[in-house]
Amino acid sequence: MRAMLFDREELSILAVSVSDKIYDILTDLLKDRFHIDLHRASSVGEAKRMVLLQGFDIVIINAPLKDESGIDFAINTAAENSAGVLILINNEYYEQVLDKVMEYGVLTVSKPLSHQALYEAFNLLVATNYRLKKTQKKNEKLTAKMAELRVVNRAKWILIENLGLSEEEAHRVIEKQAMDVRQSKREVAETIIRTYGTEK
Repeated sequence: MRAMLFDREELSILAVSVSDKIYDILTDLLKDRFHIDLHRASSVGEAKRMVLLQGFDIVIINAPLKDESGIDFAINTAAENSAGVLILINNEYYEQVLDKVMEYGVLTVSKPLSHQALYEAFNLLVATNYRLKKTQKKNEKLTAKMAELRVVNRAKWILIENLGLSEEEAHRVIEKQAMDVRQSKREVAETIIRTYGTEK
């Protein structure tokens, strides 16, 4: 039995396939290694609705599907969502599909393939997905920090213009008030902006 990975997080997986066999294979391969929440779709139309209704960590497409090839769906899902996308494609079309989807970050694996090859491809997809999540969290923190800085700077200039303070003095006023009332500098800055009626 393989050791359990990521025991604090559940991986939400959408498997899109005409055949039910892929679901059984994925369950057997992953149940001892990951906490998984596996969802099924048999067509692109159904899969699109499911992706819109809920986010998935991983989307696995066993092409072709009954309503279309699945290639455009793979590209759009990778481009518009944070999910890791894996497409299983018949060997004769592998290079052709690879050329189309690679730039979008879609992982392509040729069929037929062994269970071990599928397992290894899934592990690669999970590793990439976790790295992407960490990068997104860093970007979100940076975006929040920049937004706070803009609000604080706006409040500083209000104090400078209305109270005749220097920039350094205005900065100290905001910092001191934040400490005194146990609020963030952004909250204090927003109060200053509202107080002076200059909020846009």
